[in-house]
Amino acid sequence: MIGMKLVKWVPFVLSFLFVFVVHESFASFIPLDNYLIACGSSQNVTFLGQTYISDSVQSSFSWKSQGNSIVTTSNSSAPFPVYQSARVFQNPLSYKFDIKQVGGHWIRLYFYPLPDSGQNLSSASITVVTENFVLLSNFTFKNYNGSYLFKEYAVNVASDDLTLTFIPSNNSVAFVNAIEVVSIPDELLPDQALALSPSAPFSGLSSYALETVYRLNMGGPLLTAQNDTLGRTWENDARYLHVNSSAVNVSVNPANIKYKAALTPQIAPNWVYATAETMGEANVADDNFNITWVLPVDPNFTYFVRVHFCDIVSKSMNNLVFNLYINSYIALGSLDLSTLTGGLGVPYYKDFVSNTSANSDTLTVSVGPDTMADVTDAIMNGLEVLKISNKARSLDGLSPVETILPLSASKNISIGIIIGSVVGAVAAVAFIGFCYCCLVSRRSKTTNTGGHTWLPLPLHGNSQTMTKMSTVSQKSGTASCISLASSNLGRLFTFQEIMDATNKFDESLLLGVGGFGRVYKGTVEDGTKVAVKRGNPRSEQGLAEFRTEIEMLSKLRHRHLVSLIGYCDERSEMILVYEYMANGPLRSHLYGTDLPPLSWKQRLEICIGACRGLHYLHTGAAQSIIHRDVKTTNILLDENFVAKVADFGLSKTGPALDQTHVSTAVKGSFGYLDPEYFRRQQLTEKSDVYSFGVVLMEVLCTRPALNPVLPREQVNIAEWAMTWQKKGMLDQIMDQNLVGKVNPASLRKFGETAEKCLAEHGVDRPSMGDVLWNLEYALQLEETSSALMEPEDNSTNHIPVIPLTPLEPFDNSVSMVDGVASGTDDDAEDAATSAVFSQLVNPRGR
Repeated sequence: MIGMKLVKWVPFVLSFLFVFVVHESFASFIPLDNYLIACGSSQNVTFLGQTYISDSVQSSFSWKSQGNSIVTTSNSSAPFPVYQSARVFQNPLSYKFDIKQVGGHWIRLYFYPLPDSGQNLSSASITVVTENFVLLSNFTFKNYNGSYLFKEYAVNVASDDLTLTFIPSNNSVAFVNAIEVVSIPDELLPDQALALSPSAPFSGLSSYALETVYRLNMGGPLLTAQNDTLGRTWENDARYLHVNSSAVNVSVNPANIKYKAALTPQIAPNWVYATAETMGEANVADDNFNITWVLPVDPNFTYFVRVHFCDIVSKSMNNLVFNLYINSYIALGSLDLSTLTGGLGVPYYKDFVSNTSANSDTLTVSVGPDTMADVTDAIMNGLEVLKISNKARSLDGLSPVETILPLSASKNISIGIIIGSVVGAVAAVAFIGFCYCCLVSRRSKTTNTGGHTWLPLPLHGNSQTMTKMSTVSQKSGTASCISLASSNLGRLFTFQEIMDATNKFDESLLLGVGGFGRVYKGTVEDGTKVAVKRGNPRSEQGLAEFRTEIEMLSKLRHRHLVSLIGYCDERSEMILVYEYMANGPLRSHLYGTDLPPLSWKQRLEICIGACRGLHYLHTGAAQSIIHRDVKTTNILLDENFVAKVADFGLSKTGPALDQTHVSTAVKGSFGYLDPEYFRRQQLTEKSDVYSFGVVLMEVLCTRPALNPVLPREQVNIAEWAMTWQKKGMLDQIMDQNLVGKVNPASLRKFGETAEKCLAEHGVDRPSMGDVLWNLEYALQLEETSSALMEPEDNSTNHIPVIPLTPLEPFDNSVSMVDGVASGTDDDAEDAATSAVFSQLVNPRGR
């Protein structure tokens, strides 16, 4: 059946090939990062019109292994060039890629166990990880039905390099045939989609990794990288139809597809929208039926679902009204395509987040007529289903989390993840649902469009949005999500002023990319340098975190917290303007760049400054604030290397006086997560203390909090550094630039303080105020020559409560332009296709 349908499409393909090429040429996307690597090959190879470079020619990418057992093999009998060579290894192997453009990237992996490689590759067990995610875990070809394995992932890369590590299991080898790392257009993947159960926005998608599971071209032929400017593969849908006779193929000339500004061919090529499955004259006895696709999936994961529509069957407007169902939910009701798009032949798409059907390992998608309309037809042109990484940042089961979490956190991991998933889902849905209701109350379903706009936020008292929000709040009896009547958000910028300050968002001024959008360096009319955080209105990126940051910064002013200068909310834009931190994030001064190393005194002063900012958060208001994402990329340095804490997108109000903790979903960055918070979902100020302890060790050792390439005992800096601290030998693992330049007494006090911060149980950790006192003491020891005679006193074992310098008060007069935010958001730390490519690709990868 599938073969017959593909043959049927050959004349159509040939007929419109020239038209297609001409039409698509104007819309081609040129990725800034475009690595196509033929692993183990001695020469370049061509596959699907693309050239794959031999990995023996290393330039802006490199690979290395912990052992010398790497060999290359080749086999000319493999039917496709990209599978004719492989790199085989017995020790972990890492490929490192220089990233020119931060943001979304495809990671595509090709595997084929070459039969005459000299190794039993069919029994190979392969694990693949990035710095932040587990992509593949202990995969083996033993139980795999297909000869070839192809995997496609989408991750958000927020640094200037990406490392892929391939790890064989014990007593096994691993291999890889080819790798692709390719930039993705900003508009392709959103940060927010509509969750179906319960109906509420699902935000923060850019902080997850995604794996392509299905990409279907309804009623159309197989499309490959030769037909898609983003190198995607679109499979014909016939094999997934629940009843084949329920659908009728329709098609038009691809050149007739009319894209509008908010939707480009990068979302899907015109070939996808030029073909469709409809009900038409289907050979089904019952007129009251739906076209249904049944897709096997892993029930332990949540899925991102994108549906593509284009009315290519109607002769006039308003003649096609139907419903879309995902599992048992009405995802879109009374969908009138021509009204939504303003015409016929105009593409439209919609994004959702869905779990699997109840007690089922399938995901079903259906279209059928709206019973309230006088129309008995429905249509679908394309469908994409992508798996979303789980709480353990894995796309392949839960067990790999033990390779990247501290030992203390990996205990009882299955129970913790199950409890965390349930509690986290309830808390997140409740919070998001409340904000969503506040912001889009009474909004009609029929106003949905193919593009996205920001949900309104009341940013100034006399705005229309403030008036509308107040009215809704009074009628509903609820308060607005953000009340800014008594807050000071600083200056209200016009959009033109923002454009002038950033030279129309010049890419050369780009400082970084976060979940919500981009951060640019700017200069306002008086010469003040600023950092401009611009939300992406099309994708609604990071809306929940963006809102939280507004809430927090409207209440906070402190010398060691990054200050908000003002905002702009014109033209549906959401823009915040911060002070500019000239020396950027602390991490860039520790490793990964060519910046000169910091002295020990500088490091202590930076840690003290950050500690003061966190101490203010915990104690400077009637109710404490827990940052929840303390890490070296969220500690920024101004032109004088004064440290300031940034990025309050995950911050949360601490427990009330009669409470010991806040029960909430686990959020933060692996490597910095408090293991007690991870296990129990109980957040306290001591969770920030643990994260700060990791920062202290990162400052001392100048290496990442997690490095899966290292031997198991060294992967996590917290446990590795503690083994040396308990031996009294921190000097053996400290930054080589500090050797012989640190007062031993100061180092000892620093190590004792970090050890206390990293205690497994929060009750055993000091307060941030006590940490501050001890760091200041360590600085005094460094500065005072007599400190060399410091008595034997392990004072952190009984940290005294000593009066601190009076806390800096809330002071609106404090200058908000001391320096500002370079690389404020590092949310990525906080990531051919998996659709069937003829007989090469298994749609489920298993």
